[in-house]
Amino acid sequence: MSMVVKNNMSAVSTLNTLNKNSSALASSLKKVSSGMKINSAADDASGYAISERMRVQIRGLDQANQNTQNGTSMMKVAEGAVSSTVDILKTLKEKVINAANDTNTDSDRATIQKELDQSIDQINDNANVTYNGKYLVDGSHNSKVQTTTTAMTNESLFSATTGSTAFSAMQDRNGNSLNINSLDTVTISFVHEGKTYSATASAQKGLNDLLKAANSAFKKEDKTGKAATTDAFKDTVSEGSYIGKDIAGDTVHTADEKTALTITAAGSGVSNQISGITISVTNTQGQVQKSANAVLDNFSESVRAQNKSDDNAINLQVGTKANQSIRVGLTDMRAEALGLQSSTGQTIQIGTQQQANAAVNVLDNAVQKALDQQTTIGSVQSRLSYTSSNLTTASENVQASESTIRDADMAKEMTEYTKNNVLLQAAQSMLAQAQANQSSSSVLSLLQ
Repeated sequence: MSMVVKNNMSAVSTLNTLNKNSSALASSLKKVSSGMKINSAADDASGYAISERMRVQIRGLDQANQNTQNGTSMMKVAEGAVSSTVDILKTLKEKVINAANDTNTDSDRATIQKELDQSIDQINDNANVTYNGKYLVDGSHNSKVQTTTTAMTNESLFSATTGSTAFSAMQDRNGNSLNINSLDTVTISFVHEGKTYSATASAQKGLNDLLKAANSAFKKEDKTGKAATTDAFKDTVSEGSYIGKDIAGDTVHTADEKTALTITAAGSGVSNQISGITISVTNTQGQVQKSANAVLDNFSESVRAQNKSDDNAINLQVGTKANQSIRVGLTDMRAEALGLQSSTGQTIQIGTQQQANAAVNVLDNAVQKALDQQTTIGSVQSRLSYTSSNLTTASENVQASESTIRDADMAKEMTEYTKNNVLLQAAQSMLAQAQANQSSSSVLSLLQ
């Protein structure tokens, strides 16, 4: 090696080594202090990009989980309102059954009517419950709904029964006679817009004739006291398994796909709904034919009347991607939609035994509507619970993967830090003791 004094390469090399050890020590110190082996893209470009994407996903999953919990809270508010309505309807059912008992005087029924009116008003208050200023079960957040018409189906009558079959010839589903005498009288009572109407027909007649009599009674006086311009029912009942159209416009059939009688309202929408139908058979002595009534009066609401509505269902964003949501349509739980009140505010009446008796089936239908909504809300709550658990698990697993890529092995990093610290001190010692300058110093001895 040549002897020079201008460029002391040994010292330069030692200085470069010192700087290199200093950088390595700084890097080790950053990893030890932060707990991460990748602090910037310079440490590991691809690993940094992958871990950052995972961090974005983790934050998205955590926010989706928060959305799910908020959605659960909203559903609890809605469920509480509907649950309260169900409790009220249970009480009202007791009241109308009480009012139907002739041990009560007209004054007693008037007192019960006051209780009924207050309870119906409370049902409207329940429907106006809000969450974060948003109304829930007043119909403003219904799914897309086509205008529907009340349809009530009886699947207890013999499948060969038609609208023209005489009541005296009717049979139950198993083909057993209902034992209705041709001299018996059949009475239909129904509630429309809070008002009770009734009509009678001979047992020699069929259901179509009874509906015509009911329409005649309805046309005599509507809710304002003027002659009605439309019928309450379609003149003829449906005799196929076909029932009608649901809110989505899809065809509704009987559960067993067999023929059943379906009574349909003449008009569509809530204002034209039939709240309840009661059909009763009495003999020539005025005695109620209970066995026959149990079958004949078993008309249940198979299609609920609803007004046309745009798609205003609630969207609960429960995923990290677009359209990963749960849609919840909440129907109208106000008294009018439940068939307990007219558009003008008139409530169902129980001033007479006949009115109270007709109100029993109205309450049954209202309970069914409320329970259907409660079931929908409950199923959504259950689904949100599963969703929250799934999001929590996903977030945990992604975070574990991100930790593998980015977090430092502290034992390994401490070992690396100690090594770099020793090397730095060694390089500093070489410069401090001028060991790298010995070669140049020997040149100076030649110049003396």
